[in-house]
Amino acid sequence: MIKKQSRNDARQKRHLRLRKRVSGTPECPRLNVFRSNANIEAQVIDDTTGRTLAHASSVAMKLENGGNVEAAKKVGAEIARKALEANIKKVVFDRGGYLYTGRVEALADAAREGGLEF
Repeated sequence: MIKKQSRNDARQKRHLRLRKRVSGTPECPRLNVFRSNANIEAQVIDDTTGRTLAHASSVAMKLENGGNVEAAKKVGAEIARKALEANIKKVVFDRGGYLYTGRVEALADAAREGGLEF
């Protein structure tokens, strides 16, 4: 009997395909997005050392409803602020296998408005 692939398994396969081409360097780290039903989070990662340089999430910001577009905009603005504090202006965007729409797009747009270039 063939096991049906779950939605998250399919997303993880898409993310692995994407990660073959997208990698963060010290000069241009990777902005990674994770989205769940209830929350959203973003990390700026240097893949050469495996270190997280900046992090923001709807959980850490104690947002009442972390699973909507407004929360994604706030998290995007916060990750941009923290990245700029760490002297990071240019990043490469890693959507994490999610479609570039809705909360992922709102986070990316807010990070751009906050001063990040990608």
